[in-house]
Amino acid sequence: MASIKDIMAQFKLRRLLKQYEGSLISIPADMRQINNILVCLPPEQRELTMIKQLLPELSRIFPNREMYLLASPGSPVYGIFPRKGYRIMTPSGEQLTWSGLAKKSYINLLKQNNYDLILDLNLTPNLFVQSILLAFSKAIKIGGGNNLGAPYYNLEVKSKYLRDEKNIYKSIIDMIGKLKGSADQISS
Repeated sequence: MASIKDIMAQFKLRRLLKQYEGSLISIPADMRQINNILVCLPPEQRELTMIKQLLPELSRIFPNREMYLLASPGSPVYGIFPRKGYRIMTPSGEQLTWSGLAKKSYINLLKQNNYDLILDLNLTPNLFVQSILLAFSKAIKIGGGNNLGAPYYNLEVKSKYLRDEKNIYKSIIDMIGKLKGSADQISS
């Protein structure tokens, strides 16, 4: 049974969806112009541990780019990821609405970084992350298949792995690598 907070958050997200205006992107061509990347992390410790092992591959795909990790509120991210080498962001209680969505002030803070790519690594819908995704209409937004779909994502990566989270994450990052490689070949 859904809590009153979840029901209220879903209601607010439906209102945001009605106001959402997307913009055109071109994949893989727009992958050449990526400078700032936001990686939305899942809240559970097990998934965070798997993602930590795969982040160097994402850094290899996008060398010399700014990469930010957005942890869900209450996530044990600081116990898993070292503070050195990663830009980790976690919203405080005053940066969230009563229902757990990001406040406009927090979204405006995130918008200062001009993210070109937002990678959602939540394999189940996360209301907090959904409120973030809807705020960035011009960014390339990539997530796992059969999760949220448009307009939350511009690209959904579906994996042949159904329950193996590590391989699902690896499939998503491998696909991003292939798209980036295709974009680099187009430009040369």
